[in-house]
Formats: sequence, C-alpha cells, structure tokens
Amino acid sequence: MTPFLSLSGIHKRFGPITALSGVDLSVYPGEILGLVGENGAGKSTLLRIIGGVHAPSEGRIELLGEGLDRLTVPRSIAAGIAFVHQELSNFDNLTVAENIYLGRMPTRGGPLRLVDTRRLNDDADALLARLGATFSGATALSRLSLAQMQLAEIAKALSLNARLVIMDEPTSSLTAAETDRLLAVATALRDSGVALIFVTHRLSEIERIADRVTILRDGKHVADLDRPEIAAPAMIRHMIGRELKSVHLPPAAPPGPPILTLSGLRTPRYPDRAVDLTLHRGEILGLAGLIGAGRTELAETIFGLTPALAGQVALEGRNVTLTSPRQAIAQGIYLVPEDRKRHGLILDFPITQNISLPGLHGLARKGLVDLRSEAALAERQKAALDLRAADMSLAVSSLSGGNQQKVVLARWLALSPRVILFDEPTRGVDVGAKAEIYRLMRALSDRGVGVLMISSDMEEVIGVSDRVLVMHEGRIAGSLIRADLSEQAILSLAVGQPETLEHP
Repeated sequence: MTPFLSLSGIHKRFGPITALSGVDLSVYPGEILGLVGENGAGKSTLLRIIGGVHAPSEGRIELLGEGLDRLTVPRSIAAGIAFVHQELSNFDNLTVAENIYLGRMPTRGGPLRLVDTRRLNDDADALLARLGATFSGATALSRLSLAQMQLAEIAKALSLNARLVIMDEPTSSLTAAETDRLLAVATALRDSGVALIFVTHRLSEIERIADRVTILRDGKHVADLDRPEIAAPAMIRHMIGRELKSVHLPPAAPPGPPILTLSGLRTPRYPDRAVDLTLHRGEILGLAGLIGAGRTELAETIFGLTPALAGQVALEGRNVTLTSPRQAIAQGIYLVPEDRKRHGLILDFPITQNISLPGLHGLARKGLVDLRSEAALAERQKAALDLRAADMSLAVSSLSGGNQQKVVLARWLALSPRVILFDEPTRGVDVGAKAEIYRLMRALSDRGVGVLMISSDMEEVIGVSDRVLVMHEGRIAGSLIRADLSEQAILSLAVGQPETLEHP
C-alpha cells in the first residue's frame, strides 16, 4: 500500500540550532501512527513541516506518491491534512456549526448571499452524528465542555474532507470517561479509512490505539515500533535513551507541624460549601477530584486571585489575609497554575525576565534592575533545574512544554517558598520531565516546604502524594493516607460515595 504521506531524511535548522536531523516518517490510510518523544524532541517542528508552516532544510516529502520539496499551508489543507491541537482555536461567541464552517458557510441565492442557517446546521449535525456527539450544530460553543469542544474540532477537520487527522495532545485536559470517548472516535476514523497521527505523552493511550509508533529523541528518529512491540517500557527506553524504572516517589519522612491551615473557607464557586484543610511541613498533599469539583478555585483562593467569601487561612498557626497574589507572595505562598501559557508565563518575554519577574525588588538598585544580577539569577536557576535553553535571552515561547514548566518553577524557587500550590504540574509534559518535576517536589518537601498538588492523573496522585484529600462538589469528601491509596478509593470519594477507609 502507498503511504498517504512519507517524509525521508528531514532536517530542519533554525540558524545554528538543529531541530531535526534525518527524520523519517510515514503514515498510511486507515492506520493510527503514534508519534512520541520527550519535550524538545522535535515533534512540534515535524508537525509544522507537515502542516506547511515550516519548510525542511533538507529532505524529501511524498504526498500520495508525489514528490515535493516542501508543503505549504494551502497545499496541506487541500490535500486533506487537518490538525486538532491541544490549545483549541474556537470562537466562544459563535455556534458549533459556525465554528465548523467558519469562512465556508453555505449561502442562499440572491444578491445579499445570506447564510443558509438551516443547511449550515444540517451539515454540521451530520458530521457530529458521525462522531456520536450529543449536541447539535445550533448549540452555542460556550455551552460545551472541553471534551465536546474537541469533538467540534474533529468535526471541523472532517468538514474539510480530511484524509489525515493529526491529534496533538487531544486528551491532556479530559477526564477518563471523556478520554475513552475520544479514543473511540479516533479508532472509528481509522476504521473508516482516515489516517491519523496521534501525539501524546500518555503512553497508555498509545498502547491502546496505535498501529505503529515513531519515536523521536533530540531531533532524531530513533525507533519505529510495530503493534506487537508497543509497550510503555520500550517507548520510554527509546525516548530517553535509558531505562526509567519509576517516575514515582518513595515515601517521605514523617511530616512536620502544620504549615497551612484552612478553616471554613468558602469560595465563590461553591459559596455554601466550607473547606477545612491542613498541610504539613515536609509533605506532598494530593488534592484529587473530578473536573468541576472546585480544586482549582480553592488554590486560586489560597493564592489570593479570588477572595474567600468566608473562613480563615493560617500560616504556621498565624492567621493571614490573602486577598491578592501580592499578599500571598509576600507570605511565601506561590501558585504553579494549570495553564502555564495563559497564567504562568509572559510568552513574548525572555526566559531570564520570566524567572526574575516576581523578585525584581530584590534585584533593583536605586529603582533600576541590575541586569547583571538578573542574568546571574537566571543562570543559577537554569543549572539548578537542568533547564534546557540554548540562550536565556530567547522568548520563553521557544521552549518545550516541560522546560516552560521549569521556568515557572524557577521563578518561585528563587524566592524561598513556604508553600507551593501545584495545579496539574505535569500537564503536557513528557515522562522524563515528569520524573524531574516529581523529584523537585520531593526535594522541596524535604526542605520543609508544604506542597499541595492538584492532579487529575490518577497514577500521579497515587505515586507522588504522601496523603490525598478528595474533593466532591466544593467540599472535602475524604482523606486517604498513602497506604490506602487506590483508584477505587479515590473515585468513590470523588463521586460522593465514601469508602470505609478514611482518615482525618
């Protein structure tokens, strides 16, 4: 069978930096090709070449057997190559159908060429039915969940007569049930003859649906695995060039006294539900629960982004007022947000300035920032966190996801934290970077820092936490010590069905 798309010996250089070196990739109609590699391995650059955004510096592309030096964006779209990105590009003020057919809406006859709304919605409904969606094209996009928005994005791809659908981290923000549904949709597309390239750091998903896997490391094509060979240990070994025995943490030493205490705290999301919580020095306290349970809202209230409606926050036994991030930072309470690109970084700023930003007062001399001290601080943090950046003056947007997360951490670690709130700390991060972040969290707890980790990754919650609190609809539904942690115990509490194994 002729591949739908084949790339041979692809090199890509950006000035002195080599992003890809001799990469081969092919994908056939009716197959799911898994594309995996650590952050910075070259996956995004390769996808941009396929999408026509970048031209390869060297190499050959064949599309349906036709040899090309490069693809352009119009040529890629015309060939039926469609992307479903991790960061969705929808318009919340439009309907689902209008998002699907934006710029291509059917019109009625006559000089005004008004949009044919009935046909628009009917065409969208036909695509949504193919995907098993439970909402219609006339639905306002703002009413959809993230998982439903993903389906709308896939429907948009199908509306373009997609023959190759590239899914880039499509499940990173989905629940387990939503992930199952999306993987079923991907499998159905494969069975209908569509080719798919599936990019994810969740290797269990690759194990479930991929027919073949292509693995990149440091910009090079290091392995291809056929279906019988696809297993997480083998993929990890090729991705990082060594065996990774475990990304989980050993048990911590007994925790110290309470460092952060919440008493009767009420947030705007759940004004009738009070939260009581105690975080100890030297422990990693996991905060689990279903999406919408109020975990992120609780962290934002602790950090002062959203003022509490009632209740009290105490730091080392002393009541503190936290009505702004400035007050929280002054108390040594820092937040690593769920969405680092929107809320954790200034993407157009240099890496150095992103690291130094909250501590500029300590770098100022007579009201002016000492640039030499700022650069020295950034270099120290780069070495401490093994931050992989060719030049610290580059925009932070040039870094991989894992290294961007390290920049957020570097910023706070330079300020001697007392409490750090991690909200989905490894979202969109590869297994190697995950292990580094987990080790860093343990190093912080060993120094006596209180670590509160919010995570929807059940394996992460169980493997990293010393103790877990589970939220259900704005309240703490239960507490589990490490010895009692299991998916069943956590999920039972998350859905409001407490288990008998509970500990205060």
